[in-house]
Amino acid sequence: MKAIQFKTFGTPDVLEYVELPTPKPAAGHALIRVKSASVNPSDVKNVSGHFGHTQLPRVPGRDFSGTVVAGPDEWLGADVWGTGGDIGFTRNGTHAEFIEVPAAALARKPASLDHAQAASIGVNFVVAWLGTVEYARVEAGETIAVIGVSGGVGGAVTQIAKARGARVIGIDRHEPHPDSPAARLVDEFVPFDDQTAARVRELTGGAGAEVVYDAVGGVAFELALSLAKRRGRVVEISATGRRRVEFDLIDFYHNETQLLGADSAKLGVVESAPIMTAIAEGFDAGRFEAPVVALRFPLERAREAYEAVAGGTRGRVVIDAE
Repeated sequence: MKAIQFKTFGTPDVLEYVELPTPKPAAGHALIRVKSASVNPSDVKNVSGHFGHTQLPRVPGRDFSGTVVAGPDEWLGADVWGTGGDIGFTRNGTHAEFIEVPAAALARKPASLDHAQAASIGVNFVVAWLGTVEYARVEAGETIAVIGVSGGVGGAVTQIAKARGARVIGIDRHEPHPDSPAARLVDEFVPFDDQTAARVRELTGGAGAEVVYDAVGGVAFELALSLAKRRGRVVEISATGRRRVEFDLIDFYHNETQLLGADSAKLGVVESAPIMTAIAEGFDAGRFEAPVVALRFPLERAREAYEAVAGGTRGRVVIDAE
């Protein structure tokens, strides 16, 4: 099979278009013909050596959409999708013509999405689901402030929160892409600047938001804490620009703030499957919409796809493996 592989860490230049043996699925496993696979910022970081557990040589890629061509009889011919914090790191990933996964990792692709759209969902929606549904437990009638609303995770958080009946205040340096679901769904947009906290307080009657989902972290961490209502929940997933942060501990405990971390990379492809199934139900029920796919590249031009993501392309970047 054709695949993208890296043998050393570095810029996208280290990616090689190679021929590898097509996996032969072991008992209890399935072979998937990858139709499309997205490129996430974490894939670029993986190639750069950001993650200490990555084993080389490695085929990168976490998200995929494709068709089962070998494995359990009940899955043969099924269109499936998935993601995982193991694939692309400790097992070969999705930027290839085929990928082998345990049968327990199989989740049916939403019929409402084509393969390119389906491939652009995984990482963003899983970490959004973890923080919004499983950890912060956003409820109808609550207000959630989403820092980084214009990004992939922020857009997914917005969709999930709105589907649960929450009010969304979106925060970012620029407004969401005009064609994106987030642009249509946010109730209020607040620029990320020195007046952000004051503006959010105004919009919440001085109380703050019940939930703050900070998809930026680092430079936005203190702002995130300042936006939380008393006994509010703050979800952190990143540390952009600054790994170590300082905050007023007295204000923190007086406000009785709950601080939650969410890391989709801790979920392997098997552990992610139930969440992907729940998300698929949301898409087929019309509660969620696919994000904007900005660029598509054939597998042999995967290096360009990585460069586009590294360069900050707005919208999703997808590799078509077939």
